[in-house]
Amino acid sequence: METYTDVLLVTANVGSLFDNVGEIQSEWLREFYTTVHSYKPQFIALHLQEVGGKDYMVNMGHAENFFRNIESSEEMKDFDRVCIYVDNQFKAEDSFTALGSMYFIHKALENIYQYDFNVKDFKAVSGQNKYVGSMDGVTTVQKEKFPKNFWPDFKWSRKGFMRTRWIIHDQGLDLVNVHLFHDASNLIACNSSPSIYSANRKKALRYVINRISDSSCPPLPFFLFGDFNFRLDTLSLVQHLSTSADVQTVKKDSSNEVEKIICEEKDNDHKVLLHIEAKLFDYLHQAVFREDNGKALLKYDKEVTTFHDVIREEEILFPPSYPYSEDYTKPTQYMNTRCPSWCDRVLMSHGASEFIHRREDGESGVFYNTLGPNVCMGDHKPVFLFFTLKINEH
Repeated sequence: METYTDVLLVTANVGSLFDNVGEIQSEWLREFYTTVHSYKPQFIALHLQEVGGKDYMVNMGHAENFFRNIESSEEMKDFDRVCIYVDNQFKAEDSFTALGSMYFIHKALENIYQYDFNVKDFKAVSGQNKYVGSMDGVTTVQKEKFPKNFWPDFKWSRKGFMRTRWIIHDQGLDLVNVHLFHDASNLIACNSSPSIYSANRKKALRYVINRISDSSCPPLPFFLFGDFNFRLDTLSLVQHLSTSADVQTVKKDSSNEVEKIICEEKDNDHKVLLHIEAKLFDYLHQAVFREDNGKALLKYDKEVTTFHDVIREEEILFPPSYPYSEDYTKPTQYMNTRCPSWCDRVLMSHGASEFIHRREDGESGVFYNTLGPNVCMGDHKPVFLFFTLKINEH
């Protein structure tokens, strides 16, 4: 017998919500609830990164209010079982990841179990289960910060992963929240193809995949969704954008270090086409990132291709998810701090992909998109995957 369960997976880097409490947060929640109402899922997994924002020591209290708002909202009242994990223990520097994972189970969904990594067995999910802190001693979640010795040349930051394991009807699944490393400098990202940052992310993602596939518990199909910080291949992209431009490299007086790269149009009064500094990426024709959902630039999105042996992704039909303006009057405009990129993704193992029900009537029934495309959601647009999980019960 086949069973069908509608599932909504959402990933959101929510750092902006706590640094700018108020307008952005209320719009964000409205968009989330609207999506839940539109798709009517029976199971929701919401993976959050940068809980508490950049100034987390000051703003972690706002984060707790945010979680409380969702839990107690009228819109979520039909989800009678909730599991929440929030790593807010910023004083524990060795383990703090600022990850939050929320799972909501609709009252109509039966036969759902969660794995206890300590006793190595599944148990039925009931009631409200909320864990806020370092996650030490919480046996239904595995949380890990990336080891400090991974990249001694870079600042150790709150990046890592958090895994939960489920049975929905008869099918076991791992759901993994992940946050990988960003590009610290646009100039360094331009030095090589692939960049040194891309190599770091590759190493970290391979580490996560190995950890969730190791022998500590039997491997299961998995969905891996979070802020991967994947960037476009900056060097190749800049070469493409500046093919008909004069390129100047400006160095600091005292050293040989590059301070800025300026690309000027050869005619048109030598208008500056592209200006790059460590934290500036100012491209004259920003619309190229939005036209046709940035489709022409997807060929520079190469970081996930290394992993096609173990993971796949639905087709991307939405514009880059980062870095949007945090000015709520400019919800579709990118900031000129970084090259727009598809940082926020929902990836899956090939085994997990086989359980996605693909309808035969031409309608896909699978939706992979951003939340709030025309509303200010902070610097990251959340990304969601809605699908029907098809399970052959045995």
